[in-house]
Amino acid sequence: MRVIVVGAGVLGTMHAWHAIQRGHEVVHIEREDEARGASVRNFGLVWVGGRADGPELTAALRARALWEEIGTRVPELGFRANGSLTVFGTPEEREVARAATERLDADVRGYELLTPDRVRELNPALRGSAVLGALWCRRDAAVEPRTAQRALRAELLRSGRYTFLGGREVREVAGGAVASVRDDRGEWHEADTAVLCTGAWLGGLVRELAPELPVRRVRLQMMQTEPLGEQLTTSVADGDSFRYYPAYDGPALDTMAAARPQSPTAAAHRAQLLLVQRRDGSLTVGDTHEYATPFGFDVDEDPYDHLSAVCEGILGRPLPRVRRRWAGVYAQCLDSGEVVRRQRVADGVCLVTGPGGRGMTCSPAIAEDTANEWGW
Repeated sequence: MRVIVVGAGVLGTMHAWHAIQRGHEVVHIEREDEARGASVRNFGLVWVGGRADGPELTAALRARALWEEIGTRVPELGFRANGSLTVFGTPEEREVARAATERLDADVRGYELLTPDRVRELNPALRGSAVLGALWCRRDAAVEPRTAQRALRAELLRSGRYTFLGGREVREVAGGAVASVRDDRGEWHEADTAVLCTGAWLGGLVRELAPELPVRRVRLQMMQTEPLGEQLTTSVADGDSFRYYPAYDGPALDTMAAARPQSPTAAAHRAQLLLVQRRDGSLTVGDTHEYATPFGFDVDEDPYDHLSAVCEGILGRPLPRVRRRWAGVYAQCLDSGEVVRRQRVADGVCLVTGPGGRGMTCSPAIAEDTANEWGW
């Protein structure tokens, strides 16, 4: 088959990957010279532990296996099965972690409740007095988000069946026996099928094709430091992360929320600490959640101050100098039970959008499901 993929973020790139692996020819179109959206503005987390029961967890587990398989073939992805520690600092947070380890699927998720000594044995960089223990999630992993798409694209080019067209915005789509896409240079591209992975771009052509799309945009703030100077052997989250992942819902979380409300800054910005070390030793720190549009064009210092303080309390040392700060926007399905939105917008043309914060984690499995459903 000949397949057109629109959008070179991680979701689009994974669709191109699966098409090439199945022997097809791919034309990959991206409106920027290369991806610049949420796919490069994230932690690179392959985050299995907190996923909801059912399709979301199934997708995350399958994606985790695929990330490892692809990472073996493409070492430049920087895949590492480092797991994560969700550190707790209060008795109420400890109870949420303990309840998680009593789930029937705790082994599948790789949960284990750790004492402070065991936390420091596993990750010696966590020397802060705020660490009363942690929930260890063995299944979690990480890749390098700023370079992952480029590394995958370089591997795809080796097939001889992959063409990348950057700096071209799609202006028109026509379905039928042949799926046709017109770019802003006036060139038409034809294929047996086309997949639109447009990320947070929900206006323009996307609105014309799917005017009632049940997807919203979410904005987050993050930052990156200079190298830490020592190895962070796992990814790290704080107790506020329990509030944002469905796997931790239940009576223990209700008790925690009632007894220990978030700080005013954390609550205002819906903040949780996620901390990942990059291959150069620097730290990616975040994040926040903003839903009300229009989004600001600048970043707010208050959540950075809050997250820095939480991070330093866990590390037991000052953060290295901040190298850069940024904001990102991703598309999220309004139905929290929907892992991704697949919508036929014309004969032979599918729009795939809305994975939300699950995009980096689940994209290999989402793309595989699309390939299976569309008979690739």
